Amino acid sequence: MSTLPLEAARSHVGALVDELTVKGAIRTPQWAEAFASVPRHVFVPYWYEQETNDKGISQWRRRATATDADALAAVYRDETLVTALDPSTAEQVDENVWSGIPTSSSTLPSLMAGMLEDLSVEAGHRVLEIGTGTGYNAALLCARLGEHLVHSIDVDPALVQAAQKRLAEIEVETQLVAGDGQNGYPTGEQFDRIIATCSVPQIPAAWIEQTKPNGIIVADVSLGIEGGLVRLSVADEQQAVGHFTTNSGRFMPARSDAQNYPTRERPVYAAETGTHPTTVTAGDVRSNYPFRLVLALELPDAELVYHSADDGTMSLQLQLPDGSWARTPVVGPATVTYGGPDNLWDRVEDAWSWWNDARRPAQDQFGYARQPEGAARVWHISTGRRWNV
Repeated sequence: MSTLPLEAARSHVGALVDELTVKGAIRTPQWAEAFASVPRHVFVPYWYEQETNDKGISQWRRRATATDADALAAVYRDETLVTALDPSTAEQVDENVWSGIPTSSSTLPSLMAGMLEDLSVEAGHRVLEIGTGTGYNAALLCARLGEHLVHSIDVDPALVQAAQKRLAEIEVETQLVAGDGQNGYPTGEQFDRIIATCSVPQIPAAWIEQTKPNGIIVADVSLGIEGGLVRLSVADEQQAVGHFTTNSGRFMPARSDAQNYPTRERPVYAAETGTHPTTVTAGDVRSNYPFRLVLALELPDAELVYHSADDGTMSLQLQLPDGSWARTPVVGPATVTYGGPDNLWDRVEDAWSWWNDARRPAQDQFGYARQPEGAARVWHISTGRRWNV
């Protein structure tokens, strides 16, 4: 591996490794060495910084690491960096500014480190990465295991081609292919470990089939309102069992088409019905990730969004596909306003009571299993309470 790109940011690389070690994201010398040997800026030659224009509209300013010293330093902060915008929504509004929806990013380094540590790789393990993205994570795996043991797949051929070029800059050549990673690796071969840097509503059967017995899958499962990272052991070709991890980061949804990003149809909202006091505020929901995970299990069809009223009041809104909704202000009185049946927020309050009575369990206190017939279930390890997902 060439050291020239690394020398350009040696001090930044060292600072990042120190930060990730202090945070507990890097827990072993092997991964500290891998992060210290891979220059992140090679894989993020440019990125998009979010800002708001004078009309309050979010937009993205392109930053180039080769010509901007501040941008180079920012690449080595523990931050997620947006690296691509959806072509169907992106529109250039200034010399270096675009509107649009992000479709790819360089993941938060501490999240990457935590996932790689959870993968529990050993010398000689063959790893499949779902979601090549910039190629940075593949480079880290190659630094740890050797390039001949790492395979990576991404739905976007352009991203794969760019990642190959960036890997070549640091003299790494590994197996990258373009395709729908939800279907596994095209050759159908098996791996000791699979790591996914995109979210899926359920662990695909192909991943289980392509994981060797006693192999491990680390992936982000989206459950609707919330989701999380799971670490699963494959007992056989049909079942994977494990638990949510202590890492709480999330990823963009997996896509089957590089040119189209999935969108969710919005229902016609029910007319406002009334307002009443609540024991669960927007602050309670926003500040407690494990509780949002419980909400997702209790209300699998629901969506949690922000609602802005005509007077500027911002609320947290829970809504269902039938158009019913309930919202509580982000700042203000502990009240809930609703449209449709008056019991939607009651289910939030019931979930809040259960979570508190169970001593506010963290996400790693919940197990996850992908069943042989394709269904999945989650359970609270201490009480045994179960949910089908």
